[in-house]
Amino acid sequence: MQNTATPTHCPYCALQCGMNLTPTAGGGAEVSERADFPVNRGALCGKGRTAAAVLAPGVRLTSPLVRSGAGELVPASWDEALDRIAGNLARTREEHGADALGVFGGGGLTNEKAYALGKFARVVLGTSQIDYNGRFCMSSAAAAGTKAFGLDRGLPFPLEDIPRTGCVILVGSNPAETMPPALRYFHELRENGGTLIVVDPRRTRTAEQADLHLAPRPGTDLALALGMLHLVVAEGRVDEAYVEERTSGWEEARAAAMAHWPEYVERITGVSVPELREAVRLFCAPRAAMVLTARGPEQQAKGTDTVGAWINLCLATGRAGRPLSGYGCLTGQGNGQGGREHGQKADQLPGYRKLTDPAARRHVAGVWGVDPDALPGPGRSAYELLDALGTEIRSLLVMGSNPVVSAPRAAHVEGRLRSLGFLAVCDVVLSETAALADVVLPVTQWAEETGTTTSLEGRVLLRRRALTPPDGVRGDLEVLRDLAGRLGVDRGFPADPEEVFEELRRASAGGPADYSGISYRRLAREGGVFWPCPARDGAAGADAHPGTPRLFLDRFATDDGRARFAPVTHRPSAEEPDDEYPVLLTTGRVVAQYQSGAQTRRVAELNAAAPGPFVELHPRLAARLGAAEGDPLAVVSRRGRAVAPARITTAIRPDTVFMPFHWPGEGRANTLTNPALDPTSRMPEFKVCAVRVEAAGPVEP
Repeated sequence: MQNTATPTHCPYCALQCGMNLTPTAGGGAEVSERADFPVNRGALCGKGRTAAAVLAPGVRLTSPLVRSGAGELVPASWDEALDRIAGNLARTREEHGADALGVFGGGGLTNEKAYALGKFARVVLGTSQIDYNGRFCMSSAAAAGTKAFGLDRGLPFPLEDIPRTGCVILVGSNPAETMPPALRYFHELRENGGTLIVVDPRRTRTAEQADLHLAPRPGTDLALALGMLHLVVAEGRVDEAYVEERTSGWEEARAAAMAHWPEYVERITGVSVPELREAVRLFCAPRAAMVLTARGPEQQAKGTDTVGAWINLCLATGRAGRPLSGYGCLTGQGNGQGGREHGQKADQLPGYRKLTDPAARRHVAGVWGVDPDALPGPGRSAYELLDALGTEIRSLLVMGSNPVVSAPRAAHVEGRLRSLGFLAVCDVVLSETAALADVVLPVTQWAEETGTTTSLEGRVLLRRRALTPPDGVRGDLEVLRDLAGRLGVDRGFPADPEEVFEELRRASAGGPADYSGISYRRLAREGGVFWPCPARDGAAGADAHPGTPRLFLDRFATDDGRARFAPVTHRPSAEEPDDEYPVLLTTGRVVAQYQSGAQTRRVAELNAAAPGPFVELHPRLAARLGAAEGDPLAVVSRRGRAVAPARITTAIRPDTVFMPFHWPGEGRANTLTNPALDPTSRMPEFKVCAVRVEAAGPVEP
C-alpha cells in the first residue's frame, strides 16, 4: 500500500470542496486539507472531514443481496444478482411494455454515471420512465433561469465574485449549515463593505450574520419579491436604459408587480413595510448586487414563478449579465448541476438538450448509433414516477437515491415501492430504500472510482480514484455494462469512466451544456473547467477554449440575446392553514447530516452532533401546547404523523414549525410534506404545508 495522498473532491454538497485522501491500514483512508483548490481553500465541514468513515469495513455493503423465498435479503454472487435483475426487467417489458420499466437516478452520480444511466434507460430498456432526485433540488430555479436567460447554470459566475459585489440577497438558503465552507464568501463580502440580506422564516446561523434578516411567512417569497419590485418602480430605481437595451417583457412584469403594494405584501408575508424599504435601499445602493436562491423559494408549487420574480428584481435594476452582478442558485447535491445536464432527467438528452427537439434527437442518436425515432419521448417527473409504481410502472431500478426518506408524502411513496413487482437498488449502504429491494448491488464510492462532477459554479471537476474497492464491490458503470449485455446490447456501455466521458463530450457538443472542449487530461492539469467549453478543432494549450466562468456579459442565451421578464403574481400555497391544521411546517437540513442521511447517519461523530429529528417551535406556540424543551411532539398533516422532541427557540416564527428531513421512521419529516407540484418544474411543495402540533407519548429510542 502506498501512503500517497490523492487530490480529489468531497462526496457531499455542490461546493465539491477539494481534499486529499491517503490510504490507511485496514482499507480505510484519511482526509486532509487541500489548500490549492480555490473554492474551499483547505476548509472542510464536519461531513467532509469524516467522509472516509463510510469507507470503513462493516459500514458499507460488500456483497450483492437477493430476496430469498423466506423474504429476507441474503448474500448472492454477482452473476445471480445481475441475472435476476435482467430477467425481471426483460419479463416486465415483454408482458407490459417498455414504459412499465422505471429508472430513478440521483444528483450525487458522476456525470459519466448520469449519462450512462440515461442512455441505458432509453437505448437498452426503451423506456421513457426515467427521472432523478435532483427534481427535488433546484428544478424550479432551472426552469425560471431557462425562461429568463435561455440557459440554466446554477451560478453564472464563480463564487469568488461574491465578496466583490455590493449586496447579496440570500433567499431561503442557510449555507452556515448546508455548505459551511461557503460562508466565508459572505463574511468577506461584509468585510469589504458589502451588505448581506437573508430571507428565511427562521433566524438561522446564516441569518445571524446578515445586515438585514427578513422572516416571511413560509410560502410567501413570491409576494415578497413582487413587493420589492413595486418599490423599485415607485422609488424610481429602475435602470431604464438597461431594461430597454437588454430585456423584453418589462411592461407586463411591471404591471403585475404594481398590484403588490407594500402594505398588501406586509399582510401576506409578515415583513413590515420599513423592512421592505430598507431591503430595496440596500440592494439598489451599490453599483453591483446579486440575488441567490436555494430550496426555500424553489421547493414550492409556485417555485418557478417565485424564482422568476427574484430574477425580475435583478433585471429591473440592471443586475444581470454585468460584472459582479446577477441571479444565481445555490445547488444542493454534489452533482446536482451535472446530474441534470446529461440525460437522467425525464425530458432531457445529454448536453442539456431537449428530448422533444428533433435536431437534438438526431445528434444524440448519431452518437449512440441508434435511430432517432427509436428514442422514447419525455416521461414522468420524479414524484409522478414514484406515484405510478405498482400500477403503470411494474419494475424499478434505483441508482444513488433513497426516496423512502427523501420523497414528499413519503409513507405513500414507501407503499408504492412495496407494491412493485420488482425493485433493484444500487447503493453503497443498505439504505431504507435498498432494504425494500428484491436485489441490492454494492457499488463503489467516490474515493474508489474516477469520474467528473460539475459544481454549483458550473465548474467541471475530476474526482480521482484513491483507493481500491473491497472485494465484492463493483462500479455503477460496470453494472450498466453487464445489465446491457444480458439484455442484448453488447456495445456502447464501457466501464471505463474516461471512455464514457469522451462519448459524453461528443454527445454534448453544440448543446447548451457543451463539454466537448474538456478532457480528463485538461481537468487534471487545470483543476477544473467552466462550461460551456466547446471544442476547437485541433486546438490545444493556449489555443483551446478557456471555458466560461462568467455567463451573459455580452448577451443572454435567448434567440434575440435579451433576458425575459416573468409576468408573475402572488398566489397562496397549495395548502394553507385552517382550523384543523392551523400551523405551517417547513423543512430543511442540519449541519451534521446530509440529505436522506443514508451515509452520514453511519458516522459516529456526526450522529453525536445530530442524533435525531426534532420539532423547532416558538415559545408562544410551545406555551399554548404546554410543551417543554425535549417533550415529544406529534406533527400531523393530511398525509401522516411524525413524532420528535421539542426544540423551543425564538429563532422561528410563532406560526411555523421546522423539522429536519434526514431521518426515517417515526420522525420522518417527509411523511408530512405535500406532493403538490409546480406546473412547470414539477417540483413538489416540500417547504410549506399545513399541520397541527400536539403532545405525543414517549419518543421511541
